[in-house]
Amino acid sequence: QVQLVESGGGLVQPGGSLRLSCVASGRTFLYHMGWFRQAPGKEREFVAVLNWNNLKYYTDSVKGRFTISGDNAKNTVYLQMDSLKPEDTAIYYCAAGRRSGYMTPADVDSWGQGTQVSVSS
Repeated sequence: QVQLVESGGGLVQPGGSLRLSCVASGRTFLYHMGWFRQAPGKEREFVAVLNWNNLKYYTDSVKGRFTISGDNAKNTVYLQMDSLKPEDTAIYYCAAGRRSGYMTPADVDSWGQGTQVSVSS
């Protein structure tokens, strides 16, 4: 398995930016790395994933605003979030799974503890 620790959440005004980081430890080479989010009263949903071959997938609502990237030397995956909207408010979770392409929560083998992102004026 792999252990995940997120950081970088916070409160930002609409239109602002945040960058989330997720440091992975363990057998990281086995996994694709991604991000999910869960808003109050809603189910956890897929946001973005970075596959081994550097292919990236995004949910439609964040395309053009969010960018997922990785630093293999640091075992870290990032989520750059720009042009943030109030509807992006959620707890964001780093995730590791073995399914390539889009992931569902059922495809995730390991979760981080989550980091709160709040977008409000």
